[in-house]
Amino acid sequence: MQRVLTGAAVRGRAREGARPVRAPRVRIDGVSLTRALLWAACLALVLVPLGTILVLAAGGNHLATILQGDVVEAAINSLVSATLSAAGAVIVGGGLAVLLDRTDLPGRRVLRLFALSPLLVPPFVGAIAWIGIAGPTSPVNLWWRDLFGAPLGTIYGGHGVVFLLVVHSYPIAMLVVSAALRRVPADLEHAARIGGASAVRALGTVTVPLLRPALVSSFTLIAVSNLADFGIPSIVGLPERYVTLSTLVYRYIQSGTVDRPLEVVATIGAVLLVIALGALVLDLLASRRRWELDSSASTPQRLPLGRSRLLVAVLAWAFVLTLTLLPLLALLSQSLLPAPGVPLAIENLTLDNVVRAVTAKGTATGATTSVLLAVLAGLVCGVLGLGIGTLVTRTRARDNGLLRAVAILPQAVPGLVIAVAWLVLAPRIGLFNTPWLILCAYITSFVALVVQAVAAPLAATPLTVEEAARASGASRFRALLDVSFRMAVPAALSGTVLVALTAVRELTLSVLLLSPGAQTLGVTIFNLQQAGAYNAASALSLLITLIGLAGLGLAARSSR
Repeated sequence: MQRVLTGAAVRGRAREGARPVRAPRVRIDGVSLTRALLWAACLALVLVPLGTILVLAAGGNHLATILQGDVVEAAINSLVSATLSAAGAVIVGGGLAVLLDRTDLPGRRVLRLFALSPLLVPPFVGAIAWIGIAGPTSPVNLWWRDLFGAPLGTIYGGHGVVFLLVVHSYPIAMLVVSAALRRVPADLEHAARIGGASAVRALGTVTVPLLRPALVSSFTLIAVSNLADFGIPSIVGLPERYVTLSTLVYRYIQSGTVDRPLEVVATIGAVLLVIALGALVLDLLASRRRWELDSSASTPQRLPLGRSRLLVAVLAWAFVLTLTLLPLLALLSQSLLPAPGVPLAIENLTLDNVVRAVTAKGTATGATTSVLLAVLAGLVCGVLGLGIGTLVTRTRARDNGLLRAVAILPQAVPGLVIAVAWLVLAPRIGLFNTPWLILCAYITSFVALVVQAVAAPLAATPLTVEEAARASGASRFRALLDVSFRMAVPAALSGTVLVALTAVRELTLSVLLLSPGAQTLGVTIFNLQQAGAYNAASALSLLITLIGLAGLGLAARSSR
């Protein structure tokens, strides 16, 4: 007769003859430790500052203050300038991308380089250059005034702000649309041509509609970026009392014209942050509706311009050179003339402004501080970007997407918000009135550049190399260190150089977080411009632009 064991008897025999079952221990290896450290860095550099500004804005109850006339006027000006400039940049950049990538325009490669050159010039430097072209004392206005008794026009005012934001933003739209054009299969255009459509009709009815997601993404990115730009509105807008949110926040912080200025600017920053996040969410929702197209081995047929080829080429070259080369020449002429309004003649040329700009005490201090902060920001962003970009692309973990999103989030946040966030947080962590506060803001703003530079090439590389290392006996961390990190080092170095060059010319963060003894080159040029030393500011701007061109050339060479 078979015995039937009760549950208690079974448990008793298990205790007598079997070993107790232990709960599995959590593996803590080098990869897990690295992930924890990177999460801690993102928490301290991204989530804590942005969370602090939201908490302070919610507790301050200053909504009534920001609904006053000057804040509402500044907000309207910011929204109008950001929207119009983004629309103009998308039209100009998208048109140039189609013209350069889908037509037989002569000299396309060289023209593309010139068209992208505004990316190499800081916006506030471009504003100073355009003052030499369309300012009240520019040669064109002086000549027109001698003929007709009044100047032709001026760059100062809201229209000048919108125009300069378009000039310095259209290369972003051009890059985004060009990348989208390369993903459009040529077979679709060929099918339209076989069906009887002309080249222009095939381009307009097939290719351009497929670019709609790229156009929307570039519009969102540019609008958020231009929403809180400080350099252009401060140099071109303020002389005509065209106030934006960035210049208004600067006035609140410097003059203390409102009660509890930090809480007020935190509230303004929180509103901008909500707008930026809303735009980011809309962009993500729009991206879900994008078409997934199969790749094609066919090369696209370029649209023949026919008899108008020469005319279109002349117009395109004239347009691009006017926007790119002419401001640099104006900056050079301003640097070599003794004062504004002096006629451009050989006997009037002098190097006094260059010498004065280089030997000034503020220049030496600003250059030292800028170089130190830029190098440190580049190194820290390079290390963090290398680690985050490698982990999220070469490992499998549930939090990879979230970690990458947190690291890239500051790229969608206006620089004004980041500056205000660190300004609010500084007294609580002992960094108030120190240059390290600017360094923290730099790292928060620019780490996304290295993350994207590292993640893009690694995401397109198969995991077979790491799998081979694991099959040979290497641990997970050793395979990641010996294979993935080494493959990503060149991209991380290029991103590091890009961060350093961006930081050394930055103005929005530096001017709001300025502390005694921590003046940067951007602030030095801004102060020279505000003090009326226009020619000295032009000379220093020209030197920074030339250094930036050389540095970006070095970055491009290292990436190859």
